[in-house]
Amino acid sequence: LLLAAEVGPADVRAIGAHGQTVRHRPEAGYTIQVNAPAALAELTGIDVVADFRSRDVAAGGQGAPLAPAFHAAVFRGDAPRAVVNVGGISNLTGLPALGQASPVLGLDCGPGNVLIDAWAREHLGDAFDRDGQWAAAGRIDRSLLSTLLAEPFFDLPPPKSTGRDLFDRGWLLRALDRGQRDSRDVQATLTQLTATAIGRAIERWFPEAADVVVCGGGAFNATLVRMLVESCAPRPVLESGALGVGPDQVEALAFAWLAREFVERRCANLPAVTGARGPRL
Repeated sequence: LLLAAEVGPADVRAIGAHGQTVRHRPEAGYTIQVNAPAALAELTGIDVVADFRSRDVAAGGQGAPLAPAFHAAVFRGDAPRAVVNVGGISNLTGLPALGQASPVLGLDCGPGNVLIDAWAREHLGDAFDRDGQWAAAGRIDRSLLSTLLAEPFFDLPPPKSTGRDLFDRGWLLRALDRGQRDSRDVQATLTQLTATAIGRAIERWFPEAADVVVCGGGAFNATLVRMLVESCAPRPVLESGALGVGPDQVEALAFAWLAREFVERRCANLPAVTGARGPRL
C-alpha cells in the first residue's frame, strides 16, 4: 500500500488495524480479534493502534458498533440520516441533523452477509453470492422468514451487539429443522432476512431518518439493495459513494479515524451507543 500510494513510513502517523472478530462476548467481558499488530509495526516501522473494542467492554460497554462516531463525522447532514453498514453483521447508525443536540444512535441489526455467504459457500462453493444473482433466482419462504425473525435478539433494545457467536450455521439449521427446501429459496430468504431486520431496526429505533446510506460489502449485492429499498420505503436508499466515500472504504477509513483519535488522546467511543460507563480512549 505504501509503495502504491508513494508514501513513506515516516509520513504515516499511525496504522489503525482492527483484525477479524472471531469471538464477541461483551456480556462475558471479552471480545477477540485475530490480528498481529506488533508484527505489522515491526514490518512497517509505523506505530499500530489495535484492539479497539476491549477498553469499551472493560468499561461495561458492548464494544460495538464502533463506526457511529466516524459516521457522525463524515455523513451528518441537514436532516436526520440512517447509515447502514452491511458487513458480516449489519449495523445501524442514527445521525441527528446538524445542529440537533440529540445523541447519535448505534446498534447491531442482525446478520448482514454472514449467513448469505455461508449458504453460498456450502451450496455453490463460492465465497459469496455475486450481485445476489443466486438469491434472485429463488423465492422468499415466508414461513422460514417468520421463524428466523422470531429470534429474540431482534427485539432487544439498544445498546446491543451480536456476531457469529449467535448467527452461525447451527442457528440457521435449527430454523430449517431438516425440512426439504430449495437452496435458492433459502438464499432468497436469508437475503430478505438481512433487509427486513435493517428496515425494522430503522422503523423502531430511528424512525425520523429522512434517508438511508448503505455501505460495506452488502452494498454490492444488487438483490439485497433492492430488498433494502423496499424494507426502508418511503425513505430513499443511497450508496455511501454518493456522499464521497466508497462503500468498501468506509470501514477502513473508520479505523484510520479511530487510530487518529487515539493518537490525539481524544475519546472516540460513544457511551450512548455501547452502554459503557463513560468516554474511553
